[in-house]
Amino acid sequence: MSCKRICTMQDLSCVGQCSLTVALPILSRYGVETCVLPTAVLSNHTQFDGWSYLDLTDELPNIYRYWAKNGISFDGFVLGYLGKQRLMALAEELFDRFGADGAPVIIDPVFADNGKLYGGFDMDYVRSMAKLLARADIIDPNITEACFLTDTPYQSDHGKAFAQLLATKLAALTPATVVITGVEFDGNIGELIYRNGQSSYVMLPKLDAQFHGTGDIFTSVLAAHYFAGKPLQDCCLAAGQFVADCMRCTDKQAHFYGVNFETQLAK
Repeated sequence: MSCKRICTMQDLSCVGQCSLTVALPILSRYGVETCVLPTAVLSNHTQFDGWSYLDLTDELPNIYRYWAKNGISFDGFVLGYLGKQRLMALAEELFDRFGADGAPVIIDPVFADNGKLYGGFDMDYVRSMAKLLARADIIDPNITEACFLTDTPYQSDHGKAFAQLLATKLAALTPATVVITGVEFDGNIGELIYRNGQSSYVMLPKLDAQFHGTGDIFTSVLAAHYFAGKPLQDCCLAAGQFVADCMRCTDKQAHFYGVNFETQLAK
């Protein structure tokens, strides 16, 4: 794979498999020079019983100042969990000031799942995220996030018809290619890819397990292949297969902690 320099903007959990903790090693393993823009440092991710939180929002302008002084630029961007509306304006500044010509932007909205918003989020945040998605080249919300972004009532049917409805609504918000994750039918689970009115699906057998942080891993693997010039369908297939392999080698009792992705990187 050809080496690109990208910047990933999201939080860092010192313990637990999610966000920068998985994005940095995965992207680096696939040959992508990965620079990080941490938005916060947590003692551990929020599935644990309590956590510390150091907000780094006020430090980002200082980081930008020195990046500008040193002439730093990036070939692309990957955004994960942000958590604060102010960070969205800082994300747009990041694209404008430090993106090389044509630098693609991949955004995983990360604010909801299973029909509910994560703690600390509200509809003002969702509306701000919807505006930020207009700057993206690829977005990969899950079904729940797609519902909130498009003001569509959540329903348990995650099949083709519902995914198609959500995709067309998302396309009205952003020119980005839409990748909706968590689409289910015929015992399979995967992604709907929607671009310019055309749809395709990437499906794999659904496993009887759920783990924290798999969305972050999916986005990281997808981005690594995308920046290497692979077709988006192949990127989604590689990402879905990687996540499934991680799940298979992880004890279900550790579902809150995250998956054992390191063993898959070693292959």
